[in-house]
Amino acid sequence: MANSANGVVDHAKHALDEAGKSAQSARRFAEDATSSFADMAREALEEGLVRFRDRSKAASETASDQLQTARLYVVDRVQERPFTTTLAALGAGVLIGLLFAGKRK
Repeated sequence: MANSANGVVDHAKHALDEAGKSAQSARRFAEDATSSFADMAREALEEGLVRFRDRSKAASETASDQLQTARLYVVDRVQERPFTTTLAALGAGVLIGLLFAGKRK
């Protein structure tokens, strides 16, 4: 009976040792996976930021060009027809004023 109990105790110790080794292996795997995931996330974020910067620079340049074109167009129209342009601006101002005044009531 003592041999049987010792065998069970030895078997339990062996099982505990194996479980401890498995837990350490799982912990190392989780640490490696976490580190790899963090590296991949960092790389993806950096790539996304580079693409965003490039696209925003291109959009900014396009908007600047279009704004310059619009400014030149307005200047040309004002020089061609100053009286008509003044009346159009005055009319637009009155309409906007009426719209804002109507919301207050």
